[in-house]
Amino acid sequence: MPPKVKFQKEEIVNAAVEITRKKGIDALTARELASKLGVSTRPIFTYFDTMDELKEEVYAFSKELYQKYIEEGLKAPIPNLGVGKQFLRFAKDEPELYKLLYLNNTVGESGGAIDALKISQNLVRSSVMRTYNMDAETADKYFRDLWLVAHSFTTLIVMGECPYTDEEISKIFIEFSISIVKAYKEIPGLPEGNFDRDKIFTELVKK
Repeated sequence: MPPKVKFQKEEIVNAAVEITRKKGIDALTARELASKLGVSTRPIFTYFDTMDELKEEVYAFSKELYQKYIEEGLKAPIPNLGVGKQFLRFAKDEPELYKLLYLNNTVGESGGAIDALKISQNLVRSSVMRTYNMDAETADKYFRDLWLVAHSFTTLIVMGECPYTDEEISKIFIEFSISIVKAYKEIPGLPEGNFDRDKIFTELVKK
């Protein structure tokens, strides 16, 4: 009779997630995981043929956790702003899981930063349209622009190089938001990419 497996699959995945949270996905090796569990590597490969399969489980866990953050943001009075704040919060709370989802393209068949943009864009489109009196296309471009700013901040955060406080980040977001809304509403053709760039810049520098 073969020996009884000591650990269940869920316990192995949870231990793998803990290692990833503390040390990053590259630190998740069979030896590291076995050491944490206090066993040989044999129980790990009872459930997973390769470590890549286990890393896929960690990736799926991270994606589900991120979704919970976004769902919490959607409960805010202004959902699109709530989603932005939760995006930043996820990066602060879970820097290594953020890296795995949005700065690492070696795990997961789909995903990445642009996937996160599209998912969030779909979730907040109606809120942006309602809040800023925009059509769907303009709302998507507005959110895209602000999301790119947010992604810049989150990258700085997870790399431990963000010099800005939460208050400073909030002020910068407001500045960008006002600038983008004003530009899209006051410059004919800008949302569609149909505008006279030279004429606009010439008028602006004269002010």
